[in-house]
Amino acid sequence: MAQARGGAIAVAAVAAAVLCLLLSHFELAQAATYTVGGTGGWAINVAGWTKDKRFKAGDTLVFKYNPSIHNVVAVNRAGYSSCTTPKGAKVYQSGKDQIKLVKGQNYFICNYAGHCQAGMKIAVTAA
Repeated sequence: MAQARGGAIAVAAVAAAVLCLLLSHFELAQAATYTVGGTGGWAINVAGWTKDKRFKAGDTLVFKYNPSIHNVVAVNRAGYSSCTTPKGAKVYQSGKDQIKLVKGQNYFICNYAGHCQAGMKIAVTAA
């Protein structure tokens, strides 16, 4: 009887592990990918691009741009509002950056002179 009970526990543990894997796969399958700025890409005056979009944690933003004249900097609210790069901010420079959103507020700017002030910044809220 003890042997049967041990076998049942092992089967339950395997079933739970498989269920967890399936649920995590389902969650990943639900994540969306967005190209920031649409066909125009990451550019001046892109700030309104997020309007009418619903983002979730785990969604990926793709920033396409010319890396010789732009970049992407993940900033905090203060950096976004003032168009400044806080110490330790992550700077992306590939021209084809893929950034996964975290739950809550996500802020991005271009820190090349005058670009953020010209609207090259976005604020994204991910549920």
